[in-house]
Amino acid sequence: MRIGELATRSGVPAKTIRFYEQAGLMPEPPRTLAGYRDYPADAATRLTFIRDAQHAGLTLAEIRGILALRDSGQSPCGHVSDLIQQHLDDINRRLAELRKTRSALNELAQRAAETDPASCTDTDICRILARAG
Repeated sequence: MRIGELATRSGVPAKTIRFYEQAGLMPEPPRTLAGYRDYPADAATRLTFIRDAQHAGLTLAEIRGILALRDSGQSPCGHVSDLIQQHLDDINRRLAELRKTRSALNELAQRAAETDPASCTDTDICRILARAG
């Protein structure tokens, strides 16, 4: 099938399909005598996988590694499980950092609400952000 048909079937734009070929996510397809790309039927399945993996938060490098395992005949499920756990751990760390930042900002917002701007002196840069002594 030509790239336009593959784009329609997979919901992935032709420009993105070409990018995936250059990035090593999609094998370069054979060409017709006229020079058009001639994708096999399973190319749409591969594109759908790439799209779904990206939506799950995997990077293109991680997806390339998964596809390389599958292309070599190995099951990538254990590797995928590890990647998912790594991403979950990272998100949990970031959420903890965001909660800590939110708490600090709430304290600063309270301090800002209680601070009279007229009470700032020339020696103060900003009393709201200055740590209480």
